[in-house]
Amino acid sequence: MTKPVIGFIGLGLMGGNMAACLQDNGFDLVVMGRNKDAVAAVVNRGGKEVSTPKELAAASDIIMLCVTTSDVVESLIYGDNGILAGIKDGAVVIDYGTSIPASTKKIGADLAAKGAGMIDAPLGRTPAHAKDGLLNIMAAGDKETFEKVKPVLDVQGENVFYVGALGAGHTTKLINNFMGMTTVCAMSQAFAVADRAGVDRQQLYDIMSAGPSNSPFMGFAKNYAVDGVSDLGFSIANANKDISYFVQMVADMGTRAEIAEGTSTNLKAAMAAGMGDGYVPEIFDYFLKLKT
Repeated sequence: MTKPVIGFIGLGLMGGNMAACLQDNGFDLVVMGRNKDAVAAVVNRGGKEVSTPKELAAASDIIMLCVTTSDVVESLIYGDNGILAGIKDGAVVIDYGTSIPASTKKIGADLAAKGAGMIDAPLGRTPAHAKDGLLNIMAAGDKETFEKVKPVLDVQGENVFYVGALGAGHTTKLINNFMGMTTVCAMSQAFAVADRAGVDRQQLYDIMSAGPSNSPFMGFAKNYAVDGVSDLGFSIANANKDISYFVQMVADMGTRAEIAEGTSTNLKAAMAAGMGDGYVPEIFDYFLKLKT
């Protein structure tokens, strides 16, 4: 596809920068959203605003979603004014969020019945990378559909991975986030236990980081627990959502993820303590105050 018209929904920090990147590379955008400043920024760069997902789909060759939850994705797809009602034959929906694979597969089947395709393509890296087209993209879906939209993905991502059939992108992202968030929670609790035991946190880090436990996620936990710097830009609320999705995904497979259930319990408790807006390493404060 050469310069397809792109419909974009989800102009948050990540999505807004992705939209700017596309416009900087000559793509025409159709957008909608509640963030009027973000919509205005796209319109001021030559984009067009519409009022419903149906109208957006009818005007677009590729529809990109960068929203928060599977429920939001489904609310945009279905209904009289949803994407499914307006989508064109041959169009493609790309879900850049972190969604439940079972939901993604259902939406994909419903889109296929209308002659449209779907790619799940969760993201890695930061909004700054999004602005410069340097994201990591884990794309999944029908291979022909993937190849159709890959030239656009290559504009947005430095590393574009094809990971398999529809749903595999979201599965991969949830596994990745399970590992990362569990590591941060475990290391944050390790620092809290060290503090209660009278062990110097910096020395604990020096010893542990000299061995195979060392990782960037351990570093993020140390930056907060030792240095007071909260620099992992991922909130406890988002981690709670993703780990909940991971637990649900595993349950859908007919098994359990008991380690993830433990991580989920702690994240939910931190949420209940009013810490949802804080970054994940700040769960150290919850562990530090935790009593039997």
